Amino acid sequence: MEDKESVFDRSYAKYLTELKDLSFKSIAPLIGGNMEGKAIKISLFGTTYSVSFNGIIDPSGNKPGYDICVILIRYILVCPGASPKEDELVSFRDLKDSGPLTSYFSNDVERPIASYFKGNLSGLEKACKSISGYIPDLDVNYDLAMRFDALPKISVILLFNDEDEEFPAKCSVLFERRAEKYLDAECIAMLAAQLFRCLKKGMSTP
Repeated sequence: MEDKESVFDRSYAKYLTELKDLSFKSIAPLIGGNMEGKAIKISLFGTTYSVSFNGIIDPSGNKPGYDICVILIRYILVCPGASPKEDELVSFRDLKDSGPLTSYFSNDVERPIASYFKGNLSGLEKACKSISGYIPDLDVNYDLAMRFDALPKISVILLFNDEDEEFPAKCSVLFERRAEKYLDAECIAMLAAQLFRCLKKGMSTP
């Protein structure tokens, strides 16, 4: 049986081959990326990655993990021909083809965030700000509401109520409807999981 690293390397090479058929110069403005030489610079939760036909590197010059590579490459490959306007906020289950992944999203994203940060509202706020989260222009009644520019054209909204005497902590992660025009449901789920990883990392930032 192949190990995960071998499968990743093969998939990674396949994706890079697909990129060679594209015009990065034409795609960059449509996805909010910036051209630097022959590479597109794309920000993912505040970290800028360089994507070229030769591979993906982070600010330190290293290849990022599998999820980040897939998200960035799919973000380029799925690029719509025009900027969609749908800014209605929806839950993950309302996005196209999300059905098979709704349990994963609940069990591996929303519930873990609620559990990890319960009783630590200030810690969650600090973690959000560490990855450039900001207060959204929304009229909502939550203990904490934060917006993230996950990718240049995809915003993520985090809504969090801390635990109290009557209810457990609860987290909801929302997206603008147009997110489904830039990424498929699997990658959107991976993007939300990446948010949780970034928040945990932000907790340990001085």
